[in-house]
Amino acid sequence: MSASLPGSRDLPASQYDLSTYWGRVRHSADLSDPRTLFTSSDGLEQAKQLVTQYKQGKVQAMSPDLWTAKKTIDSTLHPDTGEPVFLPFRMSCFVLSNLVVTAGMLTPNLSTIGTLGWQITNQSLNVAINASNANKSTPISTSTMVQSYFLAVGASCGVALGLNSLVPRLKHLSPGARTILTRLVPFAAVASAGALNVFLMRGEEIRRGIDVFPSESDAAKEKREAARLPLESIGKSKKAATLAVGETALSRVLNSSPIMVLPPLVLVRLQRTAWLSQRPRMVLPINLGLILTTSIFALPLALAAFPQRQAVKAESLEKDFWGKAGEGGMVEFNRGI
Repeated sequence: MSASLPGSRDLPASQYDLSTYWGRVRHSADLSDPRTLFTSSDGLEQAKQLVTQYKQGKVQAMSPDLWTAKKTIDSTLHPDTGEPVFLPFRMSCFVLSNLVVTAGMLTPNLSTIGTLGWQITNQSLNVAINASNANKSTPISTSTMVQSYFLAVGASCGVALGLNSLVPRLKHLSPGARTILTRLVPFAAVASAGALNVFLMRGEEIRRGIDVFPSESDAAKEKREAARLPLESIGKSKKAATLAVGETALSRVLNSSPIMVLPPLVLVRLQRTAWLSQRPRMVLPINLGLILTTSIFALPLALAAFPQRQAVKAESLEKDFWGKAGEGGMVEFNRGI
């Protein structure tokens, strides 16, 4: 993101009000805009140059071109490293990367092998996305990543196979109710394993803590920028890391809820119509269309549930931070995505 580029002058966090949920939704829609995936390397360099000029005081005011450059950088570069996130694992590619995998998991009447295959594929993608977008102030070791991957795969496959074997035994339910529950099994597997995946992949952050920064007033920020000084970390907090990872895990569940629930329920109703019953080949494209439409709207809503740059009272963290708070007794940290 822009924070990783040279210069002591910070850009505005967003052109929208991030203190409100709908402001964060509009900001998240920018971060997840698939059009930024088509930015060339030259276009990215131009965006970085324009933002750097602003941060170094050579450009005085925000302009439409500068907002576009910031959008490109925020959706492409990692905020801690300043390096481009691998394209398939960016939030702007999340909908496209998950489309085929989600469609596979939601395919009606999957065999046991099919269920295992798609759950493993989904967790592999989740591990890659979590690792690529995690807070990099506390690196993830390869052994931790491998261990987390196999635990998450085991959890998702166990839940999926367990529920698939349980639902047919619920004889007191009508066939229609059992069909609906069967279609919702992938959601239970994805939601539980997805949340577990985040905690496992980012467990090192909770054990070691993440960088915390003092909140600044506008006057203090202008003074620091005039002196060309960077905003320095005041230490690593385990409590901040727990909050950051917990919120990220919850946002993943919120994101998977509409994507894994609405399309299968709608598809069940559509399959009962004469039109789709006579055209079974249309099931797959309709399923893909339902998943794509739901994903496009659901992702910004889920990402906006919690601020990317989280501010909390210093007293809510370890005692080491109580005397180091900034404006209003607040400190900040990068939550990760």
